[in-house]
Amino acid sequence: MIEKLVLNLKLVLRLLRDRRVNPLLKLIPLFTVLYFVIPDPLPLPFALDDFGVLIVGLYLFVQLCPPEIVAENLEIIRKGTIPGSWKEPGESGDVVDVSFKELDPKQDTEGKPPAEK
Repeated sequence: MIEKLVLNLKLVLRLLRDRRVNPLLKLIPLFTVLYFVIPDPLPLPFALDDFGVLIVGLYLFVQLCPPEIVAENLEIIRKGTIPGSWKEPGESGDVVDVSFKELDPKQDTEGKPPAEK
């Protein structure tokens, strides 16, 4: 159960950062968390109502997001990796060996002084 909760929280965070999700939809988790933080005028034992609103708000946000974006982000989370590839130090790969030379700002790229106007 804790694993599912962590998975859903990661999904919500990824969807909040995804530019393809409508900005108005992103207000749902914002207001949900805001409600969770603001104290209640009539507190119930253990703040069960706050947790209920939090769970329903985050669930609603995920359900209203485009399904293909949710599926894509969920797949990335389940793989446990960020898209791309990792190379260990020393592995062969694309290595660029370059040297550089600091230029005097008063000279052009060929090392000559700029032409007088």
